[in-house]
Amino acid sequence: MVVSAGMIVLIGVVCLIAIVLTLYGMKQEEDKQKKYEEAGEEAASELARSLEYETKSLKSNLPSLIWIYVVTISLSLFALVLYIF
Repeated sequence: MVVSAGMIVLIGVVCLIAIVLTLYGMKQEEDKQKKYEEAGEEAASELARSLEYETKSLKSNLPSLIWIYVVTISLSLFALVLYIF
């Protein structure tokens, strides 16, 4: 079974989109961190922010990443099914 060039391009584009969206999420977190550093917060407020992040990050970041990779894997499998049939 030979993989067509179109299939390779399609899977490459889907993976590239997933990487870009992941990097975008990372950039947002870095921007938040820079904002906090520029504000020059005290140790007590940094500790409170850290504890809040630990409790809320799974609720906000994990669902976004799950959706990114579910869509990526689904589109890749769809492309594979189109290729097979």
